[in-house]
Amino acid sequence: MNAYKDNGLLPEGLRDELPPQAGFEAAVTEALMRTLDANGYARVKPPLVEFEETLLIGPGAALAGQTFRLMDPVSQRMMGVRPDMTLQIARIAATRLKHIARPARLSYAGQVLRVKGTQLRPEREIGQVGAELVGAATPEADAEVVTVAAEALLGVGVRELSVDLVLPGLVPTMIAALGLAAARGDALRAALDRKDAAAVAAAAGPERPLFAALMAATGPVEAGLRQLRALGVAAAAPAIAALERVVTSVGAAVPGLSLTVDACEYRGFEYHTGLAFTFFAKGVRGELGRGGRYALESGEPATGFTVYMDSLARALPAPAADRRLYVPAGTPRGQTAALRAQGWRTVGGFDAEADPDAEARRLGCSHVLRGGAATPLGGG
Repeated sequence: MNAYKDNGLLPEGLRDELPPQAGFEAAVTEALMRTLDANGYARVKPPLVEFEETLLIGPGAALAGQTFRLMDPVSQRMMGVRPDMTLQIARIAATRLKHIARPARLSYAGQVLRVKGTQLRPEREIGQVGAELVGAATPEADAEVVTVAAEALLGVGVRELSVDLVLPGLVPTMIAALGLAAARGDALRAALDRKDAAAVAAAAGPERPLFAALMAATGPVEAGLRQLRALGVAAAAPAIAALERVVTSVGAAVPGLSLTVDACEYRGFEYHTGLAFTFFAKGVRGELGRGGRYALESGEPATGFTVYMDSLARALPAPAADRRLYVPAGTPRGQTAALRAQGWRTVGGFDAEADPDAEARRLGCSHVLRGGAATPLGGG
């Protein structure tokens, strides 16, 4: 009986990554990690599965519905498969690395698994690369994280990169400052998040002009900041001033980076306590990554970002064809080692063949070793 009679059918949202894409993703991952390492972010490697009560505390509570659970046959305790690696970095920083000097800079790369995908991201297993900056609460710390993420993405070849800056706490702050009732405030927040002008007007009542102006503060960051400054709500001033400092710092560090602002959005940023952000590339479906400020379970401030490798792959040119060199049987191993040092991927033959070109072509090679030199297929 053929165990693969269903052609290797996998569950919805899961897939095998095949050559050359698997190798390309690995190379891009390592390129991103080199940029993070160069900026002082030390790599950590948390486990794929851990106890549910440690995985889903603090910021992790927001992802409880996306977490696969299973029983540990050893401890008889419930475990969760990580739906996001930020949760684990927060745990590591607050426990095993609580003794290291702050701010602590940590980076990571790995796979996560979620219960279900979304319309924009149907994949349930996702590769993540990211960094967390723990123990610094200043706008300059937020700016560093945005800057490092942008440098990493630009460094691997993303073009027309843009960053959407979000203030998920601004609307609740304004609602509280104006003394709006809870039910009215919830309706107003939901309407602002949807950019539903009619619903905003109905929920805002006498404050309609103020919240209409807030909703209009969406788009290019310079115009958005002008409109935010003009709101005149004292309680909102610190968040707006902090945003301005981040914009100034990032603009100086990454000239030409497109910055936009959306002061009303909060879906997907429920656990963030300050500035949050999302990375996009023009013409690419889905976000390349996102991040922002949050607090560890201990209350310690942190900020960070995560890059989604599936979206990033769509933003990059297709990987170049491999320089695969067919090496006929009997070629000395030392000779092939020298060729690999020159950047060739060598594919060795096991038996002498009458037509090395044909064998090279059959094995997907672009060149064949002939007379000690790499020769294109069909070449003399």
